[in-house]
Amino acid sequence: MGDAAVTPSFDWSHLFSAVLALADDHLILGHRVSQWCGHAPMLEEDLSMPNMALDMIGQARNLYAYAGTLEGAGRDEDALAYLRLDRDYTNLLLVERPNGDFAHTMLRQFYFAAFMEPFWGWMAQNSVDDTLRAIAAKAQKEASYHLRHSSEWVIRLGDGTDESAWRMRAAVEALHIYTDEMFAMNTGYQTCLANGVMPDLETVRATWQASVDSVFGQAFLTVPEVEFPQRGGRDGLHTEDFGHLLADLQYMQRAYPGLQW
Repeated sequence: MGDAAVTPSFDWSHLFSAVLALADDHLILGHRVSQWCGHAPMLEEDLSMPNMALDMIGQARNLYAYAGTLEGAGRDEDALAYLRLDRDYTNLLLVERPNGDFAHTMLRQFYFAAFMEPFWGWMAQNSVDDTLRAIAAKAQKEASYHLRHSSEWVIRLGDGTDESAWRMRAAVEALHIYTDEMFAMNTGYQTCLANGVMPDLETVRATWQASVDSVFGQAFLTVPEVEFPQRGGRDGLHTEDFGHLLADLQYMQRAYPGLQW
């Protein structure tokens, strides 16, 4: 099945689940960002945001294709992306949050890119899985751009007008409670970690936190204390907004089964 140099007792279903969760993250956030196409606040963003969405959807396609190979049940990338029920998706709650205003969108992108850039960096250099290492090599370059772009906007809005500053502060209050879920490692992920397939998320957290501290310092933002972190996405427990997103995302495949371009 997979091409990872893992122990003979390795349970491939754990790798399938971990790859599927990553694919779901990128598909759902890619779809959210694509909703800005034609609605961005300036022409440059009307070009850059769909491009970021395409980057993430491209990463999702590669991950879904590999997940289908690992599963060995005949499901291709389209079946995994469009023909599952909501409880079957294990994306982070953060990525399914509504776009809100531009501050919310850019902060959500910053949080996710600050996580994925070091994640992909580790994968590209250290993963024993050849397929994931190849996916990561390209994805890290894209995540680096997403991080740089969103960082600049967080700083620009946080250190901007009175209105842009309060909008960014409101985005922090609304979204920071969802960030802790990025670093949760269930049993399946821990198996991948133990076999050198995926990184220790606590190490990724340290790099993520350094990025947050640096950008927030320049944006005059305060990292809030989160007493009750919100989790559930990795277990298939989603917010009400996810159902509406999925209805939009899956419409064509549901209405016209098997349709191909």
